[in-house]
Amino acid sequence: MSATPVVPGLEHAFDVVVDLGPLDDYGVTRVGHRRVVPIIGGRISGGLDAEILTGGADWQVLCSDGSIEIDGRYSARTDAGELLYLQVSGVRSGPPAVLEALLRGESVEASEYYFRTTLRIETSAPRLAEYEQALFVASCVREADHVRYAAYRLT
Repeated sequence: MSATPVVPGLEHAFDVVVDLGPLDDYGVTRVGHRRVVPIIGGRISGGLDAEILTGGADWQVLCSDGSIEIDGRYSARTDAGELLYLQVSGVRSGPPAVLEALLRGESVEASEYYFRTTLRIETSAPRLAEYEQALFVASCVREADHVRYAAYRLT
């Protein structure tokens, strides 16, 4: 007899606002159209509470269809001084006109495009070890100078 895999569920874990600096456009490289968006701050709240530190970035590849491959890496610090490292990977896609509006920094309803990521968290803080031992997915919203997302633990 073999065991049946557990069907994963989603459990809301925390919310994030990531403040963004001006985009650097590297142009077309051998892997695609490279852009780097600096992370200049933000906040994690609702279950996990921490300040996002300046110094991270989102290393993006703009694909020929207008979609964006997300590769974000940044750090956060809790009020108790515990450090977290977040690694975010995902995709933002949608109709060309909507993606172009987002590129111009215009406000677009989140239902008009697809913006989803996966998250992994590292920390040496024993109190936060449960975050290292889980996978998270997020539904994201891009706004002119920040990204907001709700993160869900895969159960």
